[in-house]
Amino acid sequence: MTTHQRNIAAAIDPVKLDRLAEVAVRVGLALQPGQDLFLTAPVGALPLVRRIAEHAYKAGAGLVTPILSDEEIALARYRNAPDASFDRAPTWLYDGVAKAFSANTARLAIVGDNPMLLAGEDPAKVARANKANSIAYQPALEKIAGFDINWSIVSFPGTSWAKLVFPDDAEDVAVAKLADAIFAASRVDLDDPVAAWDAHNAALRARTTWLNSHRFQALHFKGPGTDLIVGLADDHEWQGGASQAKNGVICNANIPTEEVFTTPHAFRVEGHVSSTKPLSYQGTLIDDIAVRFEGGRIVEARASKGETVLNKVLDTDAGARRLGEVALVPHSSPISKSGLLFYNTLFDENAACHIALGQCYAKCFLDGATLTPEDIAAKGGNKSLIHIDWMIGSGEIDIDGVQADGSRLPVFRKGEWA
Repeated sequence: MTTHQRNIAAAIDPVKLDRLAEVAVRVGLALQPGQDLFLTAPVGALPLVRRIAEHAYKAGAGLVTPILSDEEIALARYRNAPDASFDRAPTWLYDGVAKAFSANTARLAIVGDNPMLLAGEDPAKVARANKANSIAYQPALEKIAGFDINWSIVSFPGTSWAKLVFPDDAEDVAVAKLADAIFAASRVDLDDPVAAWDAHNAALRARTTWLNSHRFQALHFKGPGTDLIVGLADDHEWQGGASQAKNGVICNANIPTEEVFTTPHAFRVEGHVSSTKPLSYQGTLIDDIAVRFEGGRIVEARASKGETVLNKVLDTDAGARRLGEVALVPHSSPISKSGLLFYNTLFDENAACHIALGQCYAKCFLDGATLTPEDIAAKGGNKSLIHIDWMIGSGEIDIDGVQADGSRLPVFRKGEWA
């Protein structure tokens, strides 16, 4: 390790990093004795990977299997590979991952790569590679989207990512600042983060209980640039915080999380909506998104930046222009109050109400664990190769819950729970 690398590593509080590893295993995954763990991470996150492996084995893990990615190797493909490479994906690997999930292996993703890594590469090649990867990953993704197993996502303050969030700081300072922001959002800056997560999950559960008790037929979003009615799927169920996977394990799929969410009806979304934060997608910053829905489908889409990429995303498949998720997050959430743009959906989606293009989650239905894909489609659930969240909430957004008889109940006023 060079002196520079040692300085970067020293910028991250080792006590809080260890707490993050513990939270990932005990809260994010609730890893079970004897259960295997498959995890992916950027190579720079190896210090966190090692701590997670330690906590996983202490929790009784059967086998921890990590796969590491590297930014330079990813760039080497775009700059040197033959054209045909961008229509290929490691199907053999994803088939193995799907088989592991079928055998009740838990899944952990550590994110921390540079969100703008591919910003300078050919967007057509990026789109082709993403589509090939999505198709190959589909058998494994179905296990995740169906919540068959306990899975979770946590973050590590990679150097390139830190410099993107804090461009005016030296690398070690930027890493320290991003680490502190991750630790605070993940509640590991507290003396007992596991207890803090128990309390937070209880608060989110109170919100979902209230929403589920009203059985709204639709949500009506109104604010600057937005007048959108999001019909909700038949027998939808609100979720948030800790949830039970089909294997019986109660886990937190996202660390951090401030949202409660459910499934829209794929054919009952009408009106127009504007984004309130930029979307960082595969190396492109897509800003000032404005779309119009008819019959649940986006029929017009524009953006001040990244419009070409946005339209390529929307053309991924038949479900890419329809919604798979709607989520409510108060404007006063800790991540919103930080004032940071993380260029990372895991964080940025927890700063504002948002919607997601593409695939829905089976768990967001009553008795979702028993439903077939055909059942979910019949209730209005969407199917797609993609699931991309983008933010539509702010301190100026009002939301009404629309009931079956047309009556309305305030849900949000000026970005806060009503």
